Amino acid sequence: QVELVESGGGSVESGGSLRLSCAASGYTSRGYCMGWFRQAPGKEREGVASSDGYGRISYTESVKGRFTISRYNAKSLLLQMNNLEPEDTAMYYCAAVAPQCIARPDEYKYWGQGTQVTVSS
Repeated sequence: QVELVESGGGSVESGGSLRLSCAASGYTSRGYCMGWFRQAPGKEREGVASSDGYGRISYTESVKGRFTISRYNAKSLLLQMNNLEPEDTAMYYCAAVAPQCIARPDEYKYWGQGTQVTVSS
């Protein structure tokens, strides 16, 4: 059983920055996928970035060059978000444990409760 707790969301103006954190507990292995997803009102949940715990990371195209995912001690996942745009407004979720890190939301086994990010123009 893995428990995930996100923090760090908030409201910023376009061009601003936020850093999201996800603390994982209950899993001792280092090598498992963790990722950030987001869901805007009326839209499907989409993958934002993922990490396999060994340095392999991936980003969705729309955030490349603006967002940075990092992972510490296999239990802490960060998402640094710079140059935020109104289109980044969404509930952001941390997820863990999937057959492969670039995966559909339903392939991830554990989820946090989400943290809201709102970007105004």
